[in-house]
Amino acid sequence: MWTYEHSIETDAAPEAIWSLWADVENWGTWNADIAGIRISGPFRAGAEIVMSPAEDDPVHLLVAEALPNELFVDEARFDGLLLRTVHRLSQGERQRTKVTYRMEITGADADEVGPRIGPAVTADWPETMSALVELAQA
Repeated sequence: MWTYEHSIETDAAPEAIWSLWADVENWGTWNADIAGIRISGPFRAGAEIVMSPAEDDPVHLLVAEALPNELFVDEARFDGLLLRTVHRLSQGERQRTKVTYRMEITGADADEVGPRIGPAVTADWPETMSALVELAQA
């Protein structure tokens, strides 16, 4: 298994972050890597998201779990791998909101392939998360 985690704290309320997460069609306003995106229905477990990164093939995600104002989990499967990303809201220091993204890559050859693809997938997380919390604080 390969894992990576990044957290950031904000004065924005969990509800403000959640509302941006739940508005899938507008993820591109805070995630510069998204050229296009669509969701199969309401933002909840079972929804399918097709995200088209800039200059790359579309990525098919399944919302595996969604607990409003707490967390959502998306999963992508390809080449015998499962890329599972947990997006979590918790209480940080001084009553601030802590936003954490955690990726777990499991499956066939994950120990070998994960270190090659994981850093490319997660490289923009610090910038993306900063843009997310900046928008939520506005």
